[in-house]
Amino acid sequence: MEASLLDAVRSGDRRALSRAITLIEQGGEKSGLGRTRTVIGVTGPPGAGKSTLISELIRVIRSRGESVAVLAVDPSSPITGGALLGDRIRMQSHIDDPDVYVRSMATRGHLGGLAAAAAETVALMDAAGFDRVIVETVGVGQSEVEVMDLADVVVLIVGPGWGDQVQADKAGVLEIADLFVVNKGDRPGVEEVRRALRETAQANDASILVTTSISGEGVTEVLDEIDRLAR
Repeated sequence: MEASLLDAVRSGDRRALSRAITLIEQGGEKSGLGRTRTVIGVTGPPGAGKSTLISELIRVIRSRGESVAVLAVDPSSPITGGALLGDRIRMQSHIDDPDVYVRSMATRGHLGGLAAAAAETVALMDAAGFDRVIVETVGVGQSEVEVMDLADVVVLIVGPGWGDQVQADKAGVLEIADLFVVNKGDRPGVEEVRRALRETAQANDASILVTTSISGEGVTEVLDEIDRLAR
């Protein structure tokens, strides 16, 4: 990748960052960058409210005066092959904030819950100077373990009614989580899920927190726990 483009990324030029990520996605470029900042990985089944919770995390992060970049990995469109952009829509309230950058990326058939260009993209976001980098996996289930190699802290988000699935899935994504979050805490079934997660959480030395992302309840505690784990 051209040194001038990387210099522009490092200077905080958001257009340059977008262009550099596009080059990485197209597969013909490498940045040659490493990363220095903590990366937060967010995973979990479809419908758990990952994107809504991330939007609330962004709100808390910004309230602390920090900037944040989000890589939202989406399923590929069967028509265009591009990302379906559902996550960017859910984070629409932050679109005009210059200290928030959200990039959707299609899996393009890549397995493991991420996209092939994810690691290079995170390195570019790091180089661009964001205080926080969040990676959201596509949300297809138990096989989403690749985020473990990219993130420093892995947050697994589940919803009420997922207790039976916890009992069935004793391996895979459950084993890599550093923090369990039961979202939609205002709905029935939360305590059942918490009980179902307890054994795995204890084995992982992981915490279990409850949030209601629509109201923001519990989200500050999630960010505080992420920071504790990162230390």
